[in-house]
Amino acid sequence: MSRPAVALACLDLAGTTVKDDGAVEAAFLDALDAVGVGAHDERRPAMLAYVRTTMGTSKIEVFRALLGDRAVQANAAFEVAFGRRLDGGGVEPLPGAVATIEALRAAGIKVALLTGFSAATRDRLLAALGWGSLADLAVCPAEAGRGRPYPDMVLASVLRLAIDDVAHVAVVGDTAADVRSGRAAGARIVAGVLSGSDDATRLLEAGATHVLDTIADLPALLGVG
Repeated sequence: MSRPAVALACLDLAGTTVKDDGAVEAAFLDALDAVGVGAHDERRPAMLAYVRTTMGTSKIEVFRALLGDRAVQANAAFEVAFGRRLDGGGVEPLPGAVATIEALRAAGIKVALLTGFSAATRDRLLAALGWGSLADLAVCPAEAGRGRPYPDMVLASVLRLAIDDVAHVAVVGDTAADVRSGRAAGARIVAGVLSGSDDATRLLEAGATHVLDTIADLPALLGVG
């Protein structure tokens, strides 16, 4: 069997390979409560709208844009709130996610899991899922330089996994930020999935080369299986 043209697949976590069910947004709201932007605060609707339109980007950067010098406090509260949801079984793999990652790796394609969470929250999420060794690599913004929509996490994955050319990379995510990151990195395939935050129109406007219903459609796109 010929080797797939893609050597590395960079896959987003929440909304792409992991079922969110509103856990991320709920944790953002808890964080706003923690810094005094409560349910009746007139600023809250606009802040929530901003959170929704920037899903997929670095969480601390979202809080910096919204709250300035209170960002660190809000981000800490977010991580505590999201951690409570992890402990309560608030996340699970999306259908086909594990089988997709296993199929890609069996075909010789390396897999990097990318996220806007901190390293501590990412590791807690992967532990809750039992995904400690599922992928070749997991990368967060602090480890790469900048988060999405910048290309840093994709490029860090290319370097750390010794991929020869960004033209041999596929990037997959459920948000416009995921797509923009992949395009900025020069990835050959930048696929949006409809299992999370953004619809097909928004993903295509951001530059998606393909739009998939779910992550389970990725092996067929890459000629695997």
